[in-house]
Amino acid sequence: MKTYKTRDEVEEEYKWDLTSFFKNEEEFNKSLKELENNIEQIKIYVGCTKDAGKLYEFLNFEINTLALFEDLYVYAHLINDQELGISKNIERKNKTIVLNGKLETALSFFNPELLKLSKEEYQSLFTKNFKLNEYKEVLDDIYRFKDHILNEEEDVIVTKLVNAMDHFDDISSTMLNKNHHYGYVKVDDEKVLITATNFRKLMRNKKQDVRKKTYMAFHKVIDQYSDVNANLLNSYIGMEEQLASIYKFSSSWEQKLFSLELSDKVFKTLCETTEKNLDVLHKFYSLKKEVLKLEPFNSYDISLPMSYNKKEYSINDAQSIIRKSLEPLGEEYLKKFDKIITNRYIDYCEYQGKCSGGYSFATLKQDSRILLSFNGNLDSVSTIAHEAGHNVHHQFIRENNALQYLEIPNIICEVASLTNEFLLSNYLAQKGSSKEEKLAGIENILNVIENNLFGAVREGLMEKEMYLVVAKGGSLTKEYLDNLAKKSLKKYLGSSVKIHKYAKNSWVTRSHYYMNYYLFSYAICVCVAINVADKIINGDKEMLKNYLQFLKTGSDKNPTEIYQILGIDLESEETYQQAIDYFAELINKYQKIYEGDDNE
Repeated sequence: MKTYKTRDEVEEEYKWDLTSFFKNEEEFNKSLKELENNIEQIKIYVGCTKDAGKLYEFLNFEINTLALFEDLYVYAHLINDQELGISKNIERKNKTIVLNGKLETALSFFNPELLKLSKEEYQSLFTKNFKLNEYKEVLDDIYRFKDHILNEEEDVIVTKLVNAMDHFDDISSTMLNKNHHYGYVKVDDEKVLITATNFRKLMRNKKQDVRKKTYMAFHKVIDQYSDVNANLLNSYIGMEEQLASIYKFSSSWEQKLFSLELSDKVFKTLCETTEKNLDVLHKFYSLKKEVLKLEPFNSYDISLPMSYNKKEYSINDAQSIIRKSLEPLGEEYLKKFDKIITNRYIDYCEYQGKCSGGYSFATLKQDSRILLSFNGNLDSVSTIAHEAGHNVHHQFIRENNALQYLEIPNIICEVASLTNEFLLSNYLAQKGSSKEEKLAGIENILNVIENNLFGAVREGLMEKEMYLVVAKGGSLTKEYLDNLAKKSLKKYLGSSVKIHKYAKNSWVTRSHYYMNYYLFSYAICVCVAINVADKIINGDKEMLKNYLQFLKTGSDKNPTEIYQILGIDLESEETYQQAIDYFAELINKYQKIYEGDDNE
């Protein structure tokens, strides 16, 4: 696998093309000026809720202004993430952040104004101007917050303060990806710089000495600065709890449930069902320990593949394999996947200074761009499939919905990405060129479920504990967070895994803690994705038809209504038990193939 020291060394075909956003800096600045002018014009719409015609005009103006802002904001963030620490990139990004604050402040008049209307006044708007029905679900979603609104002056103050304060994740990311120096590790007689981007690859190295030294070096630095990260996390959660209180919710959790339009029973059922079946997870770790023949089996061994698939995948290999794996989804889906490749929507390669990890970032008017740290292993291939699922989902939504209904909640959008991962892994398990590749396919599904169901529930419950501490007036210290993580890991890893002293600071690297209960979305979505992928793989035409409709459905429907398209009930224990049973079946299947059962 070719490695790169800088972005300049990367071939153009493996870099994302951002020219559909802006062709050059001059075009970016011109749009920036247009946005500034639009923000100034917003004030002429103050009082528009008294006039149904003026209200419709405002809503059209607002959505197009938001679309313009998103293109500027996302473009600036993408440019910054491809090369962190470049002054020009930081300056460009900060300009959009400042304008975000100004835009939110300018728009802050609207919700309080709309919510002052009586129910009779509100309903009469739609009879006075029938065109307003184009925005009815948007307006209804605002109006249901009638008991949780501030007056205009208060809302402006809160918006300004939040925009000034909310940089906790940026600070943490910069520390992890740029400021920290983790040292070097010797790999096959080569001195390799340890970075946040190559850490996962190094932790999959077959030599335990490499894994241990990498783990120790990385976490030693993390541990030295974890007091700072504890302060960042404490401040972020404190902000979220205060905001919930300001908006008349008893807690940030209540606010989240209200926003999602889901009951607490959904999450209780998810967590209770998962924790009731931890013996299945323990069996998985026991299998890993047995296959890897490691005694003891340490925390720094968990990422080591059971099936050491020596195959190294080129970027072109990855594209081809993923496309074949997605064939059960049909031609309509495949055409959209092809668009990702031909339009250069993906920034593949890793190098020092690039933001680590993987994501798909879309706007109202632009297909998403995908950032990766591709390193040639199966995990990287799976990440492409995952992020491509987000991209195709957004393509479907954009084609079938008005601008105002393109924003899909996290509790929905991970289904598309995880379904792709299951399809890829199933393809490898069936069509792999060797026993090792087949086992790797099964193991990949096991890892997805381990991380996105069990791991997400574990860390989601930790997150809930963090919020409870802060809500009660406590403080998140390094010692508290370390102990919380250690206790949680002991419960979930079971007796097969020896927990290293540095495992307790794993919370430091989890950026999702700055995303307000995002982790539970993964757990729910992985359970739904298992149901969808399993049925489509087995030729269920009705599920395929329903799934494509699911992908095309916009936010004019709430999560419960969208999941009903698939026949899924999120309050049912069966939804989650089925996923765990599937996980158990895969463990058995892996063991049989590993032991030489050719009938599998």
